[in-house]
Amino acid sequence: MIKALSAVAVAAFIAAALTVLPGFAPQVEASVPRPLAKADRLEIRPAGNDRCAQQNWPNFDASCLRKAGGNAVVREARLVTADRTP
Repeated sequence: MIKALSAVAVAAFIAAALTVLPGFAPQVEASVPRPLAKADRLEIRPAGNDRCAQQNWPNFDASCLRKAGGNAVVREARLVTADRTP
């Protein structure tokens, strides 16, 4: 019986503390947020009219995957399917 009464007393004390303590918090006033600097935005590039700019992923032409003047080899992507027929 004493455990139950002490649990109720502790719960009542915590509830009273949670009710009274917010009254001691400082007052907060609303303000207008400051505008962000331009450096936090991504660079906007105009859409090109060339053939590579008109294609969408993953249907790029192989010539669009290489940089101009680069000798990098482009490998074919692996095709994964759910077809399990033998």
